[in-house]
Amino acid sequence: MQDASGVRAAYAGIAGWIAKHGVAALASKRTEAEALFRRVGITFAVYGEGGDPERLIPFDVIPRILARSEWDRLSLGLTQRVKALNAFIADIYAAQEIVKAGRVPAALITENEAFCRPMIGVAPPAGVYCHISGIDLVRTDADEFYVLEDNCRTPSGVSYMLENREAMLRLFPALCSDHRLAPVGHYPEELLETLKEAAPPNCKGPPCVAVLTPGHFNSAYYEHCFLADEMGVEVVEGADLFVEDDVVYMRTTAGPKRVDVLYRRVDDEYLDPKVFKPESMLGVPGIFGAYKAGNVTLANAPGAGIADDKAIYPFVPEMIRFYLGEEPKLQNVPTFLCEREEDRAYVLANLSKLVVKLARGSGGYGMLVGPHSTTEQQAEFAARIRAKPQDYIAQPTLALSTVPTLAEKGIAPRHVDLRPYVLMGKEVRIVPGGLTRVALREGSLVVNSSQGGGTKDTWVVEDGPAFGEQSQSQSQSQSQSPGQSQSQRQGS
Repeated sequence: MQDASGVRAAYAGIAGWIAKHGVAALASKRTEAEALFRRVGITFAVYGEGGDPERLIPFDVIPRILARSEWDRLSLGLTQRVKALNAFIADIYAAQEIVKAGRVPAALITENEAFCRPMIGVAPPAGVYCHISGIDLVRTDADEFYVLEDNCRTPSGVSYMLENREAMLRLFPALCSDHRLAPVGHYPEELLETLKEAAPPNCKGPPCVAVLTPGHFNSAYYEHCFLADEMGVEVVEGADLFVEDDVVYMRTTAGPKRVDVLYRRVDDEYLDPKVFKPESMLGVPGIFGAYKAGNVTLANAPGAGIADDKAIYPFVPEMIRFYLGEEPKLQNVPTFLCEREEDRAYVLANLSKLVVKLARGSGGYGMLVGPHSTTEQQAEFAARIRAKPQDYIAQPTLALSTVPTLAEKGIAPRHVDLRPYVLMGKEVRIVPGGLTRVALREGSLVVNSSQGGGTKDTWVVEDGPAFGEQSQSQSQSQSQSPGQSQSQRQGS
């Protein structure tokens, strides 16, 4: 919010509102937001914690703000990165030129559990493997952003980005209208257009799109239904689909209906019991055969997850140079691969200073934050690393930026990251902003909701507030949500 000269221009309106209305007004707005989210049913699940796992994700009412000039720079870097990641996926399931050139070790691919061997030689429509990406960014100073990790499998959280904006428009209408906010409400339209552009070669006529969910026990089930509703398409489970003559159909009250594109939120290994886990009850027998035959598109493509493996992550800058012939616009966090003897020795000697992660972990699980760990925890992780070094990577703890957050004792700085969502079809589409995740615990660097983190609305504003002008987001979000007005959505 501040720099050496005081409050940054983009935050001037927020600072003025807080000075005028005070912390008590913010606390009242937070209570309103909780009631709103509970009524709408915006929940997520945490596994392994007895009782009812469904809970509200904590929402902080002080927005995180990016100036337009900052966002434009990020957008260029995100576009570059996703193009390189997609080129990498296409290459490793075909000629593996990057391996032959010695830029990526062969073992990191062929011995990687995320490498999907049935995808070798399978080319999806337009060569797009990763239709939806979530790229996690952290800020370390006024001008420097780093990519923390890439999410190319089934990135979640976009429903919170959309609902957070709706909540802010409802709770702070005057404050929102005092800023020229870049809209986010058109994301479902952009997603639907991206999925339609991915229609398979044998699609006849306008493509039929559906969202494939594992079901209501999945932690992101709310989001699956939310996005299907916003796009005006069906949400289906594996039992709702069947394959006949390599064509996928969904069961409807009017009889079978052909499905051309599935936005799948089911992991690779559960997609097709004939090809992957034979005991899977979540997938559809024969769906991979239909995919190979060009009769259905699966977005994201099976096997795309190898591009977000944390052991592959250190090589993304080299992918950009190799496939695009460009220098990276966004930098990686320096990363140590514990399977390398030299890296492992350094990590074991510096556990108190590093963040250690599972190479194929997610959700903040299986992580050691060295500066906040005990001697016993460090000893435990040292034993894990020695036993299975290939399972771990380590990174230095960065001086992550903080933003004002409403805490128990008033407004306090809390660490944040940012997950913009990048759509790739015939062109790359990025809705300005993304999901800001905030570590609500004092001093914590872990922002995951499963580990006590929360979310904020992310505002991309022109470089300076436009007080008195109608908010662009207010005028556009109502017209850009397919099938529903803002008031209808809030009451659903």
